[in-house]
Amino acid sequence: MTEVMLNEKRKLGVCQRLLEFAYDARRFILHNRSIIEIAPLQVYYSALLFVPTTSLVRRKYLFGFPWILMGPKVVRRWGPLMLTLEGHSSWVRAVAFSPDAKLVASASGDHTVRLWDTATAGSRGVLKGHLDCVNAVVFSPDGKLVASASSDGTVTLWDLATGGSCRVLKGHSAWVRALAFSPDGKLVASASDDKTVRLWDPATAEPSGLLEGHSSWINAVAFSPDAKLVASASNDKTVRLWDPATAGSCGVLEGHSGRVIAVVFSPDGKLVVSASDDGTVRLWDTATAGSCGVLEGHSNAINAVVFSPDGKLVASASNDKTVRLWDPATGGLCGVLEGHSSWVNAVVFSPDGKLVASASNDRTVRLWDPATGALCRVLEGHSDYVLAVMFSPDGKLVASASSDTTVRLWGPETEASCRILERHSNEVNTVVFSPDGKLVASASDDHTVRPWNPATARLLGVLEGHSDRVNAVAFSPDAKLVASASSDGTVRLWNPATAGSCGVLEGHSDAVNAVVFSPDAKLVASASNDKTVRLWDTETGESSGLLEGHLSSIRAVVFSPDGKLVASASFDNTLRLWDPATGGSCGVLEGHSSWVMAVVFSPDGTLVASASDDKTVRLWDVTQKTIIQEIHTGGQITDLAFSAVTNLDTGPGMLTLTSRPNPSNTTWEILPPPLHVIGEWVIWNRNKILFLPWDYRPSSSVVNNDILVMGHQSGHITFMRFDPTTLARHLTFSSTQLSPVQGKNFCCSIFLL
Repeated sequence: MTEVMLNEKRKLGVCQRLLEFAYDARRFILHNRSIIEIAPLQVYYSALLFVPTTSLVRRKYLFGFPWILMGPKVVRRWGPLMLTLEGHSSWVRAVAFSPDAKLVASASGDHTVRLWDTATAGSRGVLKGHLDCVNAVVFSPDGKLVASASSDGTVTLWDLATGGSCRVLKGHSAWVRALAFSPDGKLVASASDDKTVRLWDPATAEPSGLLEGHSSWINAVAFSPDAKLVASASNDKTVRLWDPATAGSCGVLEGHSGRVIAVVFSPDGKLVVSASDDGTVRLWDTATAGSCGVLEGHSNAINAVVFSPDGKLVASASNDKTVRLWDPATGGLCGVLEGHSSWVNAVVFSPDGKLVASASNDRTVRLWDPATGALCRVLEGHSDYVLAVMFSPDGKLVASASSDTTVRLWGPETEASCRILERHSNEVNTVVFSPDGKLVASASDDHTVRPWNPATARLLGVLEGHSDRVNAVAFSPDAKLVASASSDGTVRLWNPATAGSCGVLEGHSDAVNAVVFSPDAKLVASASNDKTVRLWDTETGESSGLLEGHLSSIRAVVFSPDGKLVASASFDNTLRLWDPATGGSCGVLEGHSSWVMAVVFSPDGTLVASASDDKTVRLWDVTQKTIIQEIHTGGQITDLAFSAVTNLDTGPGMLTLTSRPNPSNTTWEILPPPLHVIGEWVIWNRNKILFLPWDYRPSSSVVNNDILVMGHQSGHITFMRFDPTTLARHLTFSSTQLSPVQGKNFCCSIFLL
C-alpha cells in the first residue's frame, strides 16, 4: 500500500512538472514570437538569452555562448507581459478586443487599423482606407463590424468577414477622436473636435442625433450598459451625460482641473469613471452626478480608463508609460504594468477579464495578465528615456544622460551603476568628458551646464545664465574652458574650476545647435538655426568672423586639426568648408540626399567624413572637394570621430578605412564596424549575430572595442561584451564547411536565422 501511494505521488509530481514546463514553454513562445518569425535559429541564442533567468526552457537549453563574455541582465521571473504586437509604423492610438476575445484591433497614426490573433499574436489583416491618423477603433457587439474614427473627419465601418469597408459616416467638420457602439449595436456614437457627439444608425449610415453643449473638443464617448445614457468627456474639463433618445442633457460632472481625456461606465451602470491630464481618475454616481472618489498615483496625464468586465478593477493608461490597476470600491492600487517605452494611449480588458491590452506611442500593442502583478525591472538604472551614452577617454567609465534629470556613471566591467549625478531639474540632453577624463559636463533643459568630478560624483558648480535649453557643450583642448550653446541664441564660456562666467557670445538670431574650440583654443565656432556659423575670440569674446552660405539650419561644425579650415554640416543636405582667417568659402560638398547630421576631419586633415539622415557616411577629399567613398550604414548616425587616420568612430561602432594599393592613395575601402547595432540586430564583421527583442533595442548606443553599451527608452542600460577571437572561429568554421555561397548563408543562419 505504501509503495502504491509513493508511486501515485511520483506520478503527480511528474504531472506537475510537465504542466509547469508547458506553461513556461507557452510563455517562451509568445514572448519570442517575432524572433521565431524573423530569425528562427535565433531561438537558440537571442530567445534563450533574453527570457527570465528562472524560465524552465532557458535552464534546460541555455548552455552559454563562448562568444558572449558578458550577457544582458534580465528579469528573474515572468511578469504580466504576455505578447508584444509589432507592425504599425507610427503611434498606436487605440486598441479593442472583439466580443469573443479572439481578436485585437489597433488604430494607428499610420492611417491603418490592424487585426491580431490574441492566441498566436499573428496578423489577421490590415484595414486601409483612411486618409489621416486613426484615433479610435471599436467592435460591434455581435463582432461582425469594426468601426474606426479618423482625423480625416470620417467614421468607417468595416466588414470583418471580408476586410473591406462597407460604410463611411460623414458629417463631422473636424477630427473624430472617439467611438462607441450601443450595447444592442443599433447606434454608433462619434465624438469630434467640432465639439459635438453624433449618433448614427450603422445599418443605414444615417444620422440619429446630435449632442451639443461642450465648449471645446470632445475626447471620449461611452454608452451606459442599458443604452439609456451617453457620457462624453471634453477639453472643457467636464463630463456630460445625455439621453440618446431625446439628445437632451442629463447632467454635467465637474471637478477635474485639466482636460478630461477618457470616460467609461461601470458594468452595472451605477458609476462613471473619468480620466484627465491632471493625472487623476475620478469616480461619479450616475444617479446623483456626485463624486465618489479620486484615484491618484500616475505622474503624468491619463489617456484612457476602463472597467474590468466584473467591475472589480479599473485600469488606467498614462503618459508616465504605465498602466495602473485600481480597486474602485476602495480606491486602492492593485498593480502597475510597466514595460512600454513611451506614452500609453489606450487600455482595454478582454471580455473574460483575463487579459489587458495596451497601446502606446512606442508603436506596440502589449497584452498583459492582470493577475500576475507588476513587471519586474530589468536593471536598476534611469527611470526614463536614455538620451545619450558616452565612454570616458580611457574606456573605464560610461556616462549616460536621461530624461529623468540625472547622469549615471557605469563601470562596464561590472555593469554596475557606480555614481548617480543628481542636481538637474529637467531632462539632461547631453554629457561629455573632458579630454583628460577628469571632468564630466552635463547640459540640460533646465538652462544650466553642470561640471562634475567623475571619481567622486561631486558637483563642481552650476553654470547658470542661459534663458533656454542648453543644446551642446564642449571642453577646450586643455579643459580650462567650457563652451555651451543654447536655444536662447547665445554661446557662453565658463571656467569649470570656479564655475565662473568667462563671457557671453551674442550675435546669432536663432537657436545655437553646436559649439567647438579650435585646436589652439583661441577660437570658438558656433552653428545655428539662423543658417550661419560664427567665430569668436575666446580671449575677448568678440566676433572674429561670420560664415554665411548655407540655406538651412546648421547642425554641426568642426575645425581641421591644424585649425586652418572649418567644416559645417547643414539641413540643406550639404557640407561647406571655410577659411577661418578670412571667413571665405573654400568649397561646397554636395551629394547627400538628406540632412547632414555630423562632420569630422581625419587626424591628418586630408579627409572629411560626414553622416547624414540618408543613412550614409561619406568620405571627402579636402583638397579636391570630391567624394571618395560612400557607405550605407543601415541606420541614422549622429556622431563621428576619428580615433586614428584609418579608424572612424560612428558611436554605434568603428569604421576601418584601409587604403588600396595605388600610388595616389586617394581611394579607400571602408570596412564596416566590427561591433555595432543596426535596428534590431547586433552586428559583428558584417554578420548579424544577435537579434534584440523590442525592449532591448537601443535609443542610444556606444561601443568601446568589444564592449557594447545600449541605453533604452525605458531608462535601462544594457552592457554586453563579446569575444572577437571566438566569434571569428565560429564564423570561419561555418564558412569552411560549405561552398562559398552556402557558407555565407550558413554563416548567417547560425546567428541571424
